[in-house]
Amino acid sequence: MSTRAAITGMGMLTPVGRGAEEVFHALCVGKSGLSVPAADHPAADSVDVGGFVPDIDPRTVVSGPAASVVDKTVVLALVTAAEALADAGIEVGRDVDPHRIGVIVGGVGGMAMLEKQVLARGDRGRAAVSPYLLTGILPNMPAARIAITHGIRGYSASIGTACASGAQAIADALRLIRAGDADVVVCGASEAPLFPTFADTFGNARALARRWPDPTAASRPFDKRRNGFVLAEGAAMMVLERVEHAEGRGAAAYADVAGWGATTDAHHPTTPRPDGSGAAECMRRALASAGVEPSAVGYVNAHGTSTKLGDIAETAALATVFGADGPPVSSTKALTGHMLGTSGVVEAAASALAAARGVLPPTYNLDDVDPDCPANHIRTTPRTEKPGFALSNSFGFGGQNVSLVLGDASTANKRNG
Repeated sequence: MSTRAAITGMGMLTPVGRGAEEVFHALCVGKSGLSVPAADHPAADSVDVGGFVPDIDPRTVVSGPAASVVDKTVVLALVTAAEALADAGIEVGRDVDPHRIGVIVGGVGGMAMLEKQVLARGDRGRAAVSPYLLTGILPNMPAARIAITHGIRGYSASIGTACASGAQAIADALRLIRAGDADVVVCGASEAPLFPTFADTFGNARALARRWPDPTAASRPFDKRRNGFVLAEGAAMMVLERVEHAEGRGAAAYADVAGWGATTDAHHPTTPRPDGSGAAECMRRALASAGVEPSAVGYVNAHGTSTKLGDIAETAALATVFGADGPPVSSTKALTGHMLGTSGVVEAAASALAAARGVLPPTYNLDDVDPDCPANHIRTTPRTEKPGFALSNSFGFGGQNVSLVLGDASTANKRNG
C-alpha cells in the first residue's frame, strides 16, 4: 500500500479568491486580500485591517430553523467541502464506499454565533437563546454536517490544535489512509474569527498589525518593520485519496502528500521556543515520514505570520534543518493574512501546486529582511523552478507544530493546471 496519498480535489474560500486555481494565481501575482473593515462590520472597532470573505446565506446549505444560528465556520466548511468533492469527481456511494471515506476538520469552533447569543440573552433574557445553538456552534459540527450532507459514514473528527489544526487535519488524513482505514478523506479547516471578543483579545495583546495606512502592506513576514499579524477568515478543504484508489477510478491529482511531522514545544502558551528546536524536530519528522533527505526539498512555505518572535524562531529552525544555504522560502500570509487553522490548508495547497508546476510564490511586502530572519527568501516575484518536494509549516498556540511534505503526483493522471 502506498505511503503517499494523492490530493484529488480542493475547495477554497479565502480573502484572495475562491478555488485552487484562483487562489494560487493570486499568491503568485501579488493580489492582496487585506482591507479595512466596512464601517458596519462587527469587527470594525476591533481590527485596523483584516482578511474578509463574502457572507453566504446559511439557508443555502442548512435547512430549517437551525439556519438562523449556524455559525459561519459551519457554512464555509460545507461550501468548500462540496467544492472539493466536486473537484475530485467523487460522489459518495458511487465512487467510494460510504464507510471507506472519512472527514476531518480543524478550527476553533463557532464562537461568533455564541457571542451573539450571549449578548441576546443579556438583552432579552433566557428565552432569546435558540434551542438550535449547540448544533450551530459545536467544534464537531463542520465535520458532522459535511458527513450528513454527503452520506460519509467512515471516520469523522474535529481538530483543535489552534493555528496548526488545518495542517493537523491533513496529517491525520494521511495517517488514516496509510493505516488502511480509509480510501478517501475530506480534510481541512474553517475559521471565522473576525468578531469583537476574539479580535479584541489579540488586539489587547498587541499581536495584530496596526497603524498601516495601506492595509495591503500590514502583513509583512520576516520584514524588519513587521508589527503583528492580520486576522483573517476563510475555509479550505482537500480530498485526500489513496493513490491506488485514485488510479483505479482514473482520477487526476494535483500532487501527493508524502509525509507529516508533529511535535509540541512544551514551552509557553503563546510563544515558541526561541531556538526553534520544536519546529526543527517537527520538520525532521516530516522528512523522515516522507522518506526524503533535506536536500530533496526545493521550497518551504513558512508559517511566517509576521510576528516578531515567531518569524525569528522559524528562521532558526529552518537553518537547523537545512543549513545556512537552505531551500527557497516564502510566506503567503503576506497576501491572505492569518486565517488561523485554515492557513495551513491553503499553504499546503500552495506548496503542492508549487511542487507540481514549478512556480514558487514569493513573500510580498518583504522590503527589508530582518537581520534576525536570514533565509533564502523569495521576494517580489515568483521563481520558476521545479522544487522536487515542498514543505509546509504550521505552528499554533500551545506549542503545536505540524509540517507537511508535498510532491508532484505519483498517480498516472495529473492535473497540468
